[in-house]
Amino acid sequence: MAQHILIVEDDRTTRMRLAAYMREQGYRVSEAENAEDMENTISIDPPELLLIDINLEGKDGLTITREQRAVSRVGIILLTARDDQVDKIVGLEMGADDYVTKPFDKRELAARVKNLLARIADIGQAPQGPPRVEDFGPWCFDRIRRRLVSAARTEPLTSQEFEVMSALADHPGQTLSRARLSEMIGRGSHRSNDRMIDVVVGRLRKKLEKDPTKPEWILTEHGQGYHFVDPAST
Repeated sequence: MAQHILIVEDDRTTRMRLAAYMREQGYRVSEAENAEDMENTISIDPPELLLIDINLEGKDGLTITREQRAVSRVGIILLTARDDQVDKIVGLEMGADDYVTKPFDKRELAARVKNLLARIADIGQAPQGPPRVEDFGPWCFDRIRRRLVSAARTEPLTSQEFEVMSALADHPGQTLSRARLSEMIGRGSHRSNDRMIDVVVGRLRKKLEKDPTKPEWILTEHGQGYHFVDPAST
């Protein structure tokens, strides 16, 4: 069955044109004018990916992103205005996987949708056998279930968080530049992705560090990048 995309956009013309284009790309597409319509659709036919306009009337896209991320790992791409840099960063901090600036090139959006859905599908195709896990400090990194687990709590990971955590954990003790991390998670090495890496690392620190301002596991090497502390050295 074709992958299901739900477009949440209150401008009818924009929504219909975008939906028509996504259908041409082979996706099954649903449309919602607002958060209420979106929630009704999700309850009946959950999508693999949400395309959400930030500037919705009523409950805006940032609020929807925060609420969905609290209960779901659905892929989320935000559609933002050209000058909404703050909203872009806040959206990523709330758990969005990506954003596209309006007016956008439909081919660029289609490429981002395709890449995100591919990563989500790859993560969902877990190998058979016992769950593969990694222990460090009080944490267990469960790659199969895509989460961090401690005795006190469980922290599900978004697709971006999982990819960055995997890249860092696969290279313990090594400093990885933002460009290298971008390449490893399929984002290319453009400088525009540096901020996205910073945001995702910040989200990971909030989940696993006792004090995110004084990290013990994901350290910053100023001017170089990030590295994950080798558990064998602690």
